[in-house]
Amino acid sequence: MIRICSDSTCDLSEALIRKYNITIIPLHIVLGDKEYRDRIEITQEEIFEWADQNKATPKTSAVSFEDASAFVKPMFDAGDEVILFAISSLMSGTENIFRMVVEDLDAADKVHVIDSANLSTGIGLLVIEAAIMAQEGYSAQEIVDEMERLKPKVRASFVIDTLTYLARGGRCSSVAALTGGMLKLHPKIVVENGKMDVSKKYRGQIRTVVMDYVKDLYPDLMKARRQRVFITHTCSDREMVEEVRSYLESLNYFDDVFETAAGGVVSSHCGPGTLGVLFIAG
Repeated sequence: MIRICSDSTCDLSEALIRKYNITIIPLHIVLGDKEYRDRIEITQEEIFEWADQNKATPKTSAVSFEDASAFVKPMFDAGDEVILFAISSLMSGTENIFRMVVEDLDAADKVHVIDSANLSTGIGLLVIEAAIMAQEGYSAQEIVDEMERLKPKVRASFVIDTLTYLARGGRCSSVAALTGGMLKLHPKIVVENGKMDVSKKYRGQIRTVVMDYVKDLYPDLMKARRQRVFITHTCSDREMVEEVRSYLESLNYFDDVFETAAGGVVSSHCGPGTLGVLFIAG
């Protein structure tokens, strides 16, 4: 049996996790001196509430060696082949921990670690493709080879409402240059070569900015793989999210438009009011 696994930063909904039989290992969210398992022990709302109350930005930590070993070993011992996706190695040490576990278990022939070079549903898009291939009977090596081919084709971007979280967290160095009184500035963050960077700067109310950002994606959306597109967000503004969904559906291009709430990692580093549209280029 081939087991498709990912760390929790893939941000897939519970419905999609069940549908495609995906196994998730959580990263950890650190709020002051307390640590929580992502998506299990902490929610978006609790993260933002803590940040507001403490005037501080949450931190995240990679999967521990002990947790990763306890996660992988039962599947390996059962004789399963495991394909394990990790958030970009340039953003977290999780991928390296996975590889250390594989070496410790002497499991390189059965456990395949994939550095997604991405985050959020940029990982999730690959995870679903891998799960579909597993269901269709492809070998683990064929799936790994196809994922490496697809990695550069993943298009992950998002706009943020507040610069505070990314600037404090230091995960996107180009954001720091934008802070300091830049009123109503909302950068578009793109993930390229495993790193986050600013590609465009929007100004105005976030709801207008989000629609401008989505419509600017039109040429790329119309050349994307048709199977699915994701709206992934930390938004409380339902009307804004529905407006994005309606626009994507009006293109009559994608088979499925999925909406997912970003997990603790993206929430901690990007803050409330973040929205991204993610897909695979054709």
